[in-house]
Amino acid sequence: MQMLKSAQGGRRRPLRLATIALSSAAVGALAVGMTSVEAQNPPVTTEPVPQNVAPVWPGYADLIEKVMPAVVSVTTKRNGNALLRGEQEFPGDPEEFERFFEEFEGPGSEMFKRFMERFGRGAPFEGMPRGFGPPGEMPMAGAGTGFVLHEDGYIATNNHVVAGADEVTVTMHDGREFEAEVVGTDGDTDLAVLKVSADEPLPYVEFADSDKVRVGDPVIAIGNPFGLGGTVTAGIVSADGRMIGAGRYDDFLQIDAPINRGNSGGPTFNLEGKVIGINTAIHSPTGGNVGIGFAIPANQAQRIIDDLREDGTVDRGWLGVHIQGLDEDLAQSLGLEEAEGALVAQVTPDSPAASAGFKQGDVILSYGATPIEDLRDLTGAVADTKAGTKVDVVVWRDGSEQTIQAEIGQMPGQEQMAALSGEEQPEESDAPKLGVTLAELTPDAREQFELSAETKGVVVTDVQPGSPAAEKGLQRGDVIVEADRKQVSNPKAVADAVREAAERGDDTVLLLVQRDGQSRFVAVGLERA
Repeated sequence: MQMLKSAQGGRRRPLRLATIALSSAAVGALAVGMTSVEAQNPPVTTEPVPQNVAPVWPGYADLIEKVMPAVVSVTTKRNGNALLRGEQEFPGDPEEFERFFEEFEGPGSEMFKRFMERFGRGAPFEGMPRGFGPPGEMPMAGAGTGFVLHEDGYIATNNHVVAGADEVTVTMHDGREFEAEVVGTDGDTDLAVLKVSADEPLPYVEFADSDKVRVGDPVIAIGNPFGLGGTVTAGIVSADGRMIGAGRYDDFLQIDAPINRGNSGGPTFNLEGKVIGINTAIHSPTGGNVGIGFAIPANQAQRIIDDLREDGTVDRGWLGVHIQGLDEDLAQSLGLEEAEGALVAQVTPDSPAASAGFKQGDVILSYGATPIEDLRDLTGAVADTKAGTKVDVVVWRDGSEQTIQAEIGQMPGQEQMAALSGEEQPEESDAPKLGVTLAELTPDAREQFELSAETKGVVVTDVQPGSPAAEKGLQRGDVIVEADRKQVSNPKAVADAVREAAERGDDTVLLLVQRDGQSRFVAVGLERA
């Protein structure tokens, strides 16, 4: 290592030639004194970089230390006996499977047959392979995350984490394990509340106001991915109000903090250490994290969890209408300037809506003080209304606004809902300009399409590919109940309604279509010669 003296005449410092390369002429110049070149280009400083500079980003350590004790791992066990007894049917015909087993030949056939001989040919139809032990010795394990929301031991998680579990165990961050009781679950929002009993108050966290969350806010997620408890990831809120096809209460925060299998039921925190959402789903073509996760917003979750804590069930208001969104074509057909509101496609018999006088084709514009811009506005507002409350609802009907007062009822259970919405199915007819073939509802047509005698309208027997009807999703077996707001009972009535709409210069014709007992309005474009 060569030793060079600084231009200031200070102490000698070692310089690695690999770091700074100097020519022999430059070395000579340094020995003689400062040259004109040095004056223009001062020597390279060799002072070490200070080691006590504060980092630019302080990190999340203090926040994690604060909230981590309240985040728990949730493990479950499900007894396999029901599956071994064949109580869960495998879809298929066992006799057909036996024939396939005997006749199967080709690459891998011998290995497959040996496997099936060992574990039992009937196994696929019993839900589980045989040969792994007698009944009672086949528990199936699951894992997820939760968080303590009260010092008394109440814990929030996802419904799908504990659904069907025979045993639920909660493990605290400090290693303590508790057997948990499932206080209540709600499949509609995928939420569940557990309860554990501890000798001392448990550390807990609080909910934030998720309505104040903004896209771009930093967040952290803590969970139990792949059984690795106490895992922390960070990111931002990528979007809000996401609809992912999760049902009536489809409204999620999207986050890019990595979450994976096992994070379900875990919290997403803001930088104040409050829960803004409960992680519940990921979008992934591979099953692993790709940076798109979804969390139930805290405000929605807290309402459901409070109900579950109180009595194990969720009380929701009920109006009794099947609704659909509006597109520009539907809005135009109904005389609306904007494609906003909730279109009533069906009114449930004996429901609060039926008693109040709602009609098929009404567009709900506001519910109490809540303007209805899309379907979620209405479903959320009705669900949050206490049964027995009277609410003024503004609807668009026959070209003008009307106000209807409805007394909200209690949301029925699933069995009761099935009884209340027991409508019928479709049959046939022939209509020009739409791209469909239609037929009357004859006894043969009803039998062919498995339709009840009460079904009224005209059945679609064929849909031309690429036609206006196909573009709007009409299918073979759909029943057209109304065309241009008039009830129809034969193909000619549909054709006449289409012709009248075309003569008025309309670009679409409004159809009321029934499929699988559910009604829906569809604005189908008119083809002109």
